[in-house]
Amino acid sequence: MKIIILGAGQVGSSVAANLVNEENDITLVDINPKALQLLSERYDLRTITGVASHPSVLAKAGAKDADMILAVTNSDEVNMIACQVAYTLFHTPTKIARIREIEYLKNTSLFAQEALPVDVLISPEQLVTEYIERLIAHPGALQVVDFADGKAQMVTIRASYSGMLVGHSMRELREQLSGIEYKIFIIFRDGQAVIPNGSTVIEADDEIFFIGSQKSIRQVLQIIRHKEKPYKRIMLAGGGNIGLRLAASLENKYKVKLLELDPANARLASETLKNTIVLNGDAADEELLIEEDIYKTDVFCALTNADEANIISSMLAKRLGARKVMALINRAAYVDLVQSNTIDVAISPQQATIGSLLAHVRKGDVVVVHALRRGAAEAIEAIAHGNKSSSKVVGRVIKDIDLPHGTTIGAIVRDDKVIIANKRTKIEADDHVILIVSDKKHVAKVEALFQVGITFL
Repeated sequence: MKIIILGAGQVGSSVAANLVNEENDITLVDINPKALQLLSERYDLRTITGVASHPSVLAKAGAKDADMILAVTNSDEVNMIACQVAYTLFHTPTKIARIREIEYLKNTSLFAQEALPVDVLISPEQLVTEYIERLIAHPGALQVVDFADGKAQMVTIRASYSGMLVGHSMRELREQLSGIEYKIFIIFRDGQAVIPNGSTVIEADDEIFFIGSQKSIRQVLQIIRHKEKPYKRIMLAGGGNIGLRLAASLENKYKVKLLELDPANARLASETLKNTIVLNGDAADEELLIEEDIYKTDVFCALTNADEANIISSMLAKRLGARKVMALINRAAYVDLVQSNTIDVAISPQQATIGSLLAHVRKGDVVVVHALRRGAAEAIEAIAHGNKSSSKVVGRVIKDIDLPHGTTIGAIVRDDKVIIANKRTKIEADDHVILIVSDKKHVAKVEALFQVGITFL
């Protein structure tokens, strides 16, 4: 697939790194030649220096025969105009734009083909807000993602010495969770994927991926994390786009405090939010945190634009007694460094955004992609089409499907019902099949499984 990525910032460069290894023809456009040079030295891609919305720059980048344009510059306006130019002058089939400003997002009629022809809108702030909301709604989870419009859910839990998981086999765990329909998709141990069987024993610090219906996942968490009380008190550090959105969505369900260093932003937040206590102060101020009863806080979430400030304030909040701390971290190198140490959950906007973008890049009828393990693995929802003669999956039981190594099917959503998959489960036409691909180099093989042959009419 020929893809033009507009913007070599954190999102653009992360997307390029993910796609360039999948036999895509990538061209990256940015106004910063130094950023482009660094990326061209690391990856096999073309680079063009220039303003992403200029027709001459898009022409030079090959927009005339591009399959897709991903407009992810730091400017909403440049992204929108680039899509307009690509549609009007080059008839680019698929145009995806990152839009951050809520004033644009709440007027979706702007993005009709006869207005601003953007096929897919991506809002990293909204994706991150929804992601954090799911984490808060599921105490004890490291990651919570939805499939099939929320009918199926996957949750990641880290096994701890104090919990009920460590030292137990899958078979023993099945007995403890009897009556609940779930499956342990995969386990990541010391960075390596383990496909579990009945005799697999859970070890401390294992990352365990459960799949099931929303109801089943809630039941699993209630039993496994029975000591985890529901969250009530939330403290947010940072009143920017994400902080404001998150406070607004949480303030009617929880007791929310928002710390904002900038007086003008704090004033705006206090005028915008109705049930949130807004404080003008530094989240890394120990005296302020103590004064605001940080030791009674269930979740402290650092959401400023500075990774270092988020890390420091989260570590301080944890030391002062916050029950769980989360930090928004843009630099990929920092994520592995801090998560599972003092900080409970490191939130990467890039990974949330990349997952949404990849769903539109994947071949076959792939409708949802969630990046896992900082992009090293993927959870995929694909729709099975065709019949036994035209499809490599329809009409076949799972044990007869040629799944790549390290790939497992966890569940199938059929007619609104979540079916936990086993090796004897037969896939039918229009099933939503949920898989984990533990090694991204096998993604193309999975896509090929869900592509319908030419004999299918």
